[in-house]
Amino acid sequence: MAIRFGVLSTFPPTQCGLATFSSALATHLVGAGADVSVVRVVDSLQPPVPLVSHQLVTGKPDEARDAAAALNACDVALVQHEYGIFGGPDGADVLDVLARVRVPVITVLHTVLADPTAHQHEVLARVVAASSVTVTMTEAGRQRLIAGWGVDPESVTVIAHGARDNRVQDESVTAARTAPTVLTWGLLGEGKGIEWALEALAGLSDLRPRPTYRIVGQTHPKVLERSGEAYRHRLERLVDRLGLGAVVQFDDRYLDVPTLQRIVAAADVVLLPYDSPDQVTSGVLTEAVVAGKPVVSTAFPHAVELLSGGAGILVPRRDPAAIGAGLRRVLTEPGLAGSMSAASRGLAPGLSWTAVAGQYLGLGAELLHARTRSAA
Repeated sequence: MAIRFGVLSTFPPTQCGLATFSSALATHLVGAGADVSVVRVVDSLQPPVPLVSHQLVTGKPDEARDAAAALNACDVALVQHEYGIFGGPDGADVLDVLARVRVPVITVLHTVLADPTAHQHEVLARVVAASSVTVTMTEAGRQRLIAGWGVDPESVTVIAHGARDNRVQDESVTAARTAPTVLTWGLLGEGKGIEWALEALAGLSDLRPRPTYRIVGQTHPKVLERSGEAYRHRLERLVDRLGLGAVVQFDDRYLDVPTLQRIVAAADVVLLPYDSPDQVTSGVLTEAVVAGKPVVSTAFPHAVELLSGGAGILVPRRDPAAIGAGLRRVLTEPGLAGSMSAASRGLAPGLSWTAVAGQYLGLGAELLHARTRSAA
């Protein structure tokens, strides 16, 4: 009999990394033979979408009871945790749901802070305590959870962030290119470090032809709601001040998969100039590696873990000179880009959504088997 997973998360058409992750995982769980029923976290009731059986409206009375009932109708609850998606201070309302869930709970942590506030620490501790098993997507996240929260190592497992196979076989996507392309993509907002990347690009003006820098992605909806396009406008003014108008391209669309796939395939190097030292998970990084692209990235934990074997170059945060030096090496050093791509290809099989969904399916089966054995 197929295992039925109840997924608690944001979900498309919501535009955020968590929704994209949950959609891809749900799709591949179904492809692996599981059933999936999604409890979608929303700010207000939305039109029905496939796989969604219930909507948890944040801040609405009795939502915890009804959401838990929907999860209890499944075999295993698969909770995607991020502080910002649930109601209450630091997303504490998720605790009311978990307190009512009676089936085994797999909680996937998308953020494990190095320096949480006391309340953030308490919320995550209670989430983990209510879970049968906790998943982090990197070993760095697992070690941070064990050290910072005193969690039993046996209850924490690492399952990588998945990625679709975004390689494009049609070589025509690069045939017309006249200059190397540096690419940063993803939802835009403070902390992406694009300002440091722009200053780094200004230091590459001697290269011929000059590299083009593509910044692809709309402003994050939460950022747009809070501060509009202030960050993007600041970046545009910096482009003008640095005289980069001819080599920097902004694309503020939320792109469909085939379009983004072609853009990634056409890039010579992916740049992740992120500010945060805390980031233990990056879907963009995973997709860049699976695409076989050389990566220049600041040394946040996921990047250190994934790129240290040769798939990329790690640079300090907020350091345009170091970012520029990394880009220069990839774009000019003979054989380097090819060796980085080869290292990425070696990592790709274990990062595919098919492989990742298989691990979640196996974990769910283990929990159900353990529950049956303990009930006997």
